[in-house]
Amino acid sequence: MILFPAIDLKNGEAVRLQQGDMARATVFSRDPAAQAGAFAQQGFTYLHLVDLDGAFAGKPVNATAVERILAALKIPAQLGGGIRDRATIDVWLGKGIARVIIGTAAVRDPGLVKDAARAYPDRIAVGLDARDGKVAVEGWSKTSMLSALDVARRFEDAGVAAIVYTDVNRDGMLEGLNLDATIALADKISIPVIASGGLASLADVQALTQPRAQKLEGAIVGRALYDGRLDAAAALALLREAQATA
Repeated sequence: MILFPAIDLKNGEAVRLQQGDMARATVFSRDPAAQAGAFAQQGFTYLHLVDLDGAFAGKPVNATAVERILAALKIPAQLGGGIRDRATIDVWLGKGIARVIIGTAAVRDPGLVKDAARAYPDRIAVGLDARDGKVAVEGWSKTSMLSALDVARRFEDAGVAAIVYTDVNRDGMLEGLNLDATIALADKISIPVIASGGLASLADVQALTQPRAQKLEGAIVGRALYDGRLDAAAALALLREAQATA
């Protein structure tokens, strides 16, 4: 079980949004590379990056900030936001991103995901951001008519490394992960699923160690780390203990 600390990038800064609303952004660090280094020092083993401006623009916007993070980082990082064509995928994987996350394009151009997954085994993930059960696209500014399961099933046996499932209504709200929906999705597909949106406390981490969550690859945590609600050392120790006794 991997706990992914999140760095969401807006105007080159690390921010957290509430329910994906760019107007409800709180700046937590003006030096995302330093923040990434701090997460690594705390013992995290994998970083989650999102180019928020890129998600709305449909192309990378915070590339400079991402490159600085990569230059300072010694742990792998996955990146989402504005990755909608093969050229962008090639560039980021070539620059050292361990795994790219494709969201909007996974809904609109599933062939892109399948082709990329064949070319880059285990390095392509699909981001499914659900609002009231339906997948949101274009930085969550629009909602499709497709369910997360509808989209996820397109990529069975395609070589996709993971599904990042986010409950948009909980994202940044510190209301707890929507494990019921996330686990229900994981139970219906063979692709590993990562839970995202709302992780608020050590109790949420404890819930990830329960048998029903064993199919999940991990969970993403953001605001709870930044505002001190979740102690990184305690969370990581809990996961290590659970893994040792499994």
